[in-house]
Amino acid sequence: MDFIYNTWAWYVAGPLIAITMFLLIKMGKKFGMSSNLRTMCSIGGAGKFVDFFKFDWKKDVWNLYVVAGVIVGGFLALQFLTPTAPQIHPDVVLQLQDLSITSTNTSFLPTELFSLESLLTLKGFTIILIGGFLVGFGARYAGGCTSGHAISGLSNLQLPSLIAVIGFFIGGFVMIHLIFPLIF
Repeated sequence: MDFIYNTWAWYVAGPLIAITMFLLIKMGKKFGMSSNLRTMCSIGGAGKFVDFFKFDWKKDVWNLYVVAGVIVGGFLALQFLTPTAPQIHPDVVLQLQDLSITSTNTSFLPTELFSLESLLTLKGFTIILIGGFLVGFGARYAGGCTSGHAISGLSNLQLPSLIAVIGFFIGGFVMIHLIFPLIF
């Protein structure tokens, strides 16, 4: 089986990200997805209960358009720009099969992990609940999410973002090599 990449070429995606970041920096804006949750909670009235949500959310509403663009763009890319599921390396397929994940190279996400049937089990629900809490807590504790630090923070040459990104990678390695095999 040939190893096939179904992604945009670096010379297309890279300059698009760079142009976007340049424009955001020129406009004095910061990119990040986790800040949108704060904006949505503030819009919903959470500021009445928690001071963290008391801020002028109207100046950050532009970032909600980014979220909408990600959702619409992801849908369009899935429906019209990517004819097949991405093919992952055969060695990774074997490692996943050892963990009882056999849906590789047939769908974009492993159905053993990302399906309604998996979520409705006690194990699946517990993993989603704990994982969601850890991601939310981590994004708040780090002062932003992976996209905010890795794209926006590093573009602005911020040392805290570099430290956060290094921490994200270390956490990812620990998760995939130590914790994930214990869970599955």
